[in-house]
Amino acid sequence: MLDAKPEQVSFDGESFRVAGSERKLSFRQVAEAAHLWNVPIPGEEPGLEAVARFEPTGTTFPFGAHFCEVEVDPDTGEVSLTRYLAVDDAGKIVNPLLADGQRLGGIIQGLGQAMCEEVRYDENGQLLTATLMDYAMPKAHMFPRIELDSTCTPTHLNPLGAKGIGELGTIGSTPCIVSAVLDALRPRGVKHLDMPLKAERVWRALQEVSR
Repeated sequence: MLDAKPEQVSFDGESFRVAGSERKLSFRQVAEAAHLWNVPIPGEEPGLEAVARFEPTGTTFPFGAHFCEVEVDPDTGEVSLTRYLAVDDAGKIVNPLLADGQRLGGIIQGLGQAMCEEVRYDENGQLLTATLMDYAMPKAHMFPRIELDSTCTPTHLNPLGAKGIGELGTIGSTPCIVSAVLDALRPRGVKHLDMPLKAERVWRALQEVSR
């Protein structure tokens, strides 16, 4: 493309230049030629590939605080989530839209674990919750509009200052809703509940402490 020997070409971070001439190509031009146009290069496979290895000096840890408000019907044991707020810190966010989507999905997953999802077996080890008829999944009407906010504490362990965000929602939401329900039932004497917090389980716990 430049009609020059490899040793005559230098790269300054933006363009490939031929020493002693005005001939140059931008990185984009070379990438387009290799990937889109498949310009044949003698002895080389078509396409543009590069392999690099990055070894961080440590592991990044995001953090956050989750808050929720619940209502519990003492007559039926039904739990209603009336408000949910999450404030998380994953360092510098590269793509805010995708990051919020990841957080929302994680929160719903965690709330599903807390409120309805359960794997059950009989005494012979036969799975009893093998279909979506038996294995309850969270539904949209179960949750209010989830409020998201964030802080930014960049990490020094990578050039972007970013931290992992994949598990933030799930880790925060499950104990958040269980703690809120226990806080609501503590005046009635309920001190412990096993997940998921289905209406029957909550109702039975209330009946036991009222005997």
